[in-house]
Amino acid sequence: MSHSTDPAPGELDMSQSAQLVVRLADYACDKDGAAIVKLLDAYARESAGGGMPLSPYAVEHVVRELAKRPQAFSVLAWCGMEPIGLVNCIEGFSTFACAPLVNVHDVTVIASHRGVGIARLMLLEVEREAKNRGACKLTLEVLSGNVPARQLYERAGFVDYQLDPEWGNACFMQKWLKV
Repeated sequence: MSHSTDPAPGELDMSQSAQLVVRLADYACDKDGAAIVKLLDAYARESAGGGMPLSPYAVEHVVRELAKRPQAFSVLAWCGMEPIGLVNCIEGFSTFACAPLVNVHDVTVIASHRGVGIARLMLLEVEREAKNRGACKLTLEVLSGNVPARQLYERAGFVDYQLDPEWGNACFMQKWLKV
């Protein structure tokens, strides 16, 4: 029986995994802050992120504003010295469970590193941190046309939210406020 040295589809090969670090971001660290802005801007510029760059205001302030919020945390993936993945999370509260929950707000991996399991590893780190915070569940929203992301989330154990099947699945809605 022979063993292939090639990774299975969707898995990291050993040369990549030896350089891969997935960890919580430190908002006070300039290197982490720059990585968050770089990755978030790249995501925003993609069609799945809206197709527009971050505003100059967001570029300048997003890390500082995240740092002000103890309920926020981010997970970064690094390949050597290069930031390659980001997940931003915001803690909320489940009134039914009377416990914290964590909303997975942004998930992105740079195109050159997609499809090898980096997002899955970042979600495992999110889950670890959520458990440390006493969260009862993780939530997220995903565009219905983003099939690869939806498949990733389903493999990670996410399901459509519903209380009673008669009432259907929850829909994510928004209303912009003028400030």
